[in-house]
Amino acid sequence: MRKPNNYDSVAASLTFEPLALGGHPCIIKGVEETKSAKSGKDMLKVALDIGGDDPQAGYYAEKFKNDDRENKKWPCVSYVVLEDKDGNASRNLAQFVTSVEESNPGFAFPWDKVELLKGKKVGGVFGQEEYLNDKGEIKKATKLFWFRDVAKVKDAPVPKLKEYKPQITSGARVNSFADISADDIPF
Repeated sequence: MRKPNNYDSVAASLTFEPLALGGHPCIIKGVEETKSAKSGKDMLKVALDIGGDDPQAGYYAEKFKNDDRENKKWPCVSYVVLEDKDGNASRNLAQFVTSVEESNPGFAFPWDKVELLKGKKVGGVFGQEEYLNDKGEIKKATKLFWFRDVAKVKDAPVPKLKEYKPQITSGARVNSFADISADDIPF
């Protein structure tokens, strides 16, 4: 048998170390203004990586580098909904803005130029969430649950497991995250 092309790099990428649950210092890798496809609400799409002196610094950059899929995407993205159902600032936005400002002393949130957030520090608290995969199996994924001041994030408690609960809408079961709007996501 002939050894297939690229075998060594594919085999090397199979070693997987999960991100430790709990708080991590993070670096904002990019921010983009966008809208929810379902609700049409304005959101910030925030790409993050683990940073600082964390033992897993660069975790998501390494995952991205080792992803050999054609249409790969940054592996840690949080959607921050700007307004609640009444048109007022969302708690999620307030938590994000406060956490960024506290993590970067002297920095004021750049409301009119969110691209200036790139490279700023923020704390991220990660936990596990169950989901239903395309085979109908319940699996777990590590997700960003909330933002914190980077100086206080190490002391943040590990979030409780968010269990998968089938949603019933008009008699139909929701089977994937594609069927859930950003408004349903708690982070």
